[in-house]
This record gives sequence, structure tokens and C-alpha cells, in this order.
Amino acid sequence: MSASVAGKSQKASKTGWIVAGLLLGIFIAAIDNTIVATAIATIVGDLGGFDQFVWVTSAYLVASLAGTPIFGKLSDMYGRKRFFIFGVVVFMLGSILCGTADSIVQLSIYRAIQGIGGGALVPIAFTIVFDTFPPEKRGKMTGLLGAVFGMSSLFGPLLGAYITQYMNWRWVFYINVPFGIVSFLLVMIFYHESMERSKQKIDWWGAALLIGAVVSLMFALELGGDTYAWNSGVILGLFASFVVLLIGFIFAEQKAAEPIISFPMFKDRLFSSSTLAAFFYGAAFITVALYIPIYIQGVSGGTAVNSGLTLMPMTIGSVIAAMLGGILVNKLTFRRIMMISGFLFVLGMALLSRITPDTPALLLYLYLATAGFGIGFSFSVLNISGIQNFDFRQRGAATSTLTFVRSLGMALGVTIFGLIQRSLLSNQLEAGINQSGGESALPAGLDLTQLDPRALLSDDIKSHLPAQVIEMIQVALTSSIAGTFMWAVLPAIGALIAVSCMGKERALQTNKPTQK
Repeated sequence: MSASVAGKSQKASKTGWIVAGLLLGIFIAAIDNTIVATAIATIVGDLGGFDQFVWVTSAYLVASLAGTPIFGKLSDMYGRKRFFIFGVVVFMLGSILCGTADSIVQLSIYRAIQGIGGGALVPIAFTIVFDTFPPEKRGKMTGLLGAVFGMSSLFGPLLGAYITQYMNWRWVFYINVPFGIVSFLLVMIFYHESMERSKQKIDWWGAALLIGAVVSLMFALELGGDTYAWNSGVILGLFASFVVLLIGFIFAEQKAAEPIISFPMFKDRLFSSSTLAAFFYGAAFITVALYIPIYIQGVSGGTAVNSGLTLMPMTIGSVIAAMLGGILVNKLTFRRIMMISGFLFVLGMALLSRITPDTPALLLYLYLATAGFGIGFSFSVLNISGIQNFDFRQRGAATSTLTFVRSLGMALGVTIFGLIQRSLLSNQLEAGINQSGGESALPAGLDLTQLDPRALLSDDIKSHLPAQVIEMIQVALTSSIAGTFMWAVLPAIGALIAVSCMGKERALQTNKPTQK
């Protein structure tokens, strides 16, 4: 009996180390974009190339988005462990190279390498948990992973601000290395997966068309209206390229023996509704992480570190909800849990759309906690509901497809809501200047409507402006951010509609999937 107890204890200890390794892998991948976004102004100031800084974010996003479904398929074919390890190694290599970059072009290339690794980490980590744990424990473990995913995404701005302010921007990338090494060692030593494999062909045509379509869409949205006019040949050509490549991708996937994204998977109601909900959650959620720090720095006069701390209520709410969702999946249907989540998320976004320059801090914390509690359930519950109806041979593809769609929603949300916020801000500033006659008070050659919102109320700008103009800018900035949150209510409602279609299924109590 004592030997049996010792064996169980040893197995539990080994499993704990595996989970720790997976958590660290998810942490460095999820935190990357928000931590870099906080430091990008300092990076551009050091390396130059302001007109090319968009590539720093886009290179990572495109590589990660394109790699996610590919690695999911490969993990189904050749095993999870080797591709999780591959993702950690490539991510660390990319991080080290990013820290050594001497130009924006170099940094963008290295970010693409980093993105290739990041595309493997999150979906494979969730799939390993589903493979490793029995059904009664999957909810709690997925809730833990989802909590880390949400927490790291929201802690990024705070950590990025601290590193940039007190250290050097290169440590934004170097900090990934020690975490990556520990994750590598833990998974390498303690994780021993079964030898079950599914021999399949890699859909290279589908992968190439998917990458091309994503690249075309991302750059059309990011360059349009800024670097190039929306009706310019370049932007129209990029949109046309996206449409053609997307149609080609859909056609190729229907003909491929083993497609990168299996469209028959979407015939499963639970999977399709979970994936669609993930897209809408991602698109709306990212606006809060991006624009609340700008509101705090530009309107309330806080530092970058203060702005990160302001997100703490949202972080705490999302972490509690992610873990609670993992527990409730064994007690309630997926739809019931996610309907509560959806209502709270819509309410939180609607409340945030009411912020003004005079909104009390406690009220803002309440709004953020409401939105965070709403989004938190999606980090755990959707990863369970989206995968459970598929067997071992399809779990990697199912998880990576859901992660891909969520990331695509976040990427499009960053771009589309960025366009909306800049347009609202420009209109508000123009109206405010014309109404107050403030243009005569502006320094020669300073066009407020052309400034990035992060730079609008920097100390350098404020030192040249009279008090009434600063007040006008604060009102315009707040109005544009509140208006952006109002638009973001639409995808939040889309998420609520999607989860209402999930049916009456709940988490499986056995290892046998309902679909093979």
C-alpha cells in the first residue's frame, strides 16, 4: 500500500512540474505583444524608423497566426512534446535576436522568428493538458492555464512600462529567456506522452495561401488611411490579394487530404460556436488593454507604471473567472456559464463607454472588474468546449484553430478599433480647436490631429501648450476612447450571440469523445 501511495505521489509531483512548464510557456507567449506595445515608442526613439514600426507588431502577429494551425496539425501527426519544445527554443532564439537588433528592419525579422515559436506554445499547451488529465480534472487545469493567459496579457503593459522606465527596452525581450529555459527543462524532463500518432500529409499549399491571405489583410488595414490612402492602388491591391488568396485557401482546404483548417470540424455545433465566440471576445477584449493605459497617462496624468496598475481590477477579475469557469464546467452546461460571461462582458464594455475625464478611480475599477470577470470565463471554458468532441488525432488541430481565430480577432481588433479611435480623436480635436480658437495658441508646425494618442500629452508636447488647450485635448482623448469602447460593445454582443448557440452540452465525464 505504501508503495502505491508513493507511486501516486511521485506521479502527482511529475504532473505538477509539467503544468508549471506549460504555464511558463503560455506566460511568455501571451505577454509578448502587450509588453512590446508598451515599449515601442522607446524602441523607435532608439532605433529610428518611425515609418516602419508597424512591422514590429505585424511580423510577430502574422508569423504567429500562420504558424498556429500548422503546429496544431503537426502535433497531431508527430506528438505534442517535440513541437512544444520547438516552440520554446525558437521563441527564446527570436527573443535573444530581438534584444540585439540595431534597426527596425532587423527587429521586425527577429520578431517574425519569435512569432513562429509563439504560434506553437499556447495551443499545444492546452492540448497537452487535455491529453494528460482525466475529464474530472481538465476543467480545473484548463482554468489555471486560462488564468495565466489572461493575467499575462494584462500584466504586459505594466511589466513593459517598468522595464522601459527603469531598465532598458532590450530586456523586454531578454526577460523571456530565463522563463523559457525553465519551461524547456520541465517539459523535456517530466512530460512523457503516449506514442499514439496519426500519419497525415502536411497541407503546404493551404499553409502558403493562409500566410499570404493573413499578411495581405493585416497590412491593408494597418497601412490604409495612414501610409497610403484607402483608395490607393497599394491598399486596393492588398485587399484584392487577400480576397483571392482566401478563396484559394478555402478551395485548397476542400481538396486537401489533411487540411490545415478542417472545415468539417465546423459542422460540430459546439466547436463552431466556441470558435466564433473566441473571435469576438478577442476583438473586444484587446481594446481595454490598449486604451485604458492611454486614458490613464493622457487624461489622469499617471505614469506608464500607474496605467498598468489600473488594469489590476480587470486582471484579478479575469483570473478569478477563468479558474471559476474551469470548476463550473463539471456542474453546468457550457452555454449557461458563457451566457453569464457574455452578459457581464457586454455590461463591462458598455460601462467603459461612459468614462469621462472626471470619472472617479473607484468607478473605473468597478467597470474594469466587470469587464474582466466577463472575459475571464472565455480563457478556460472555450478551450474545453472547443476541443472535447474530438479525439487525440484531431485535438491539436481543434485547439490551434480556436487559438488562431481568437488571435485573428485580437489582431483585427487592434487594427480596426485603432482606426476608429484615431478617427474619433482627430474629429474631436479639429472640432475643439475650431470652437475654442486654440489653433492660434499652438506652436508653429504642430498638428495635434496627426499625433499618436500615446504622444499627445507627453511632457514635451504639454510644455508647449496653454492650459485650455491641454484641457481640450483631454476631453477629446477621453471622448475618442469612450467612443471606441462603445463600438467594441458590438463584438461583445456578437460573443453573447455565439455562446447562446452552444447547445446543452457540458464537459465530458469520460475520455470518450462524442465525435471521431
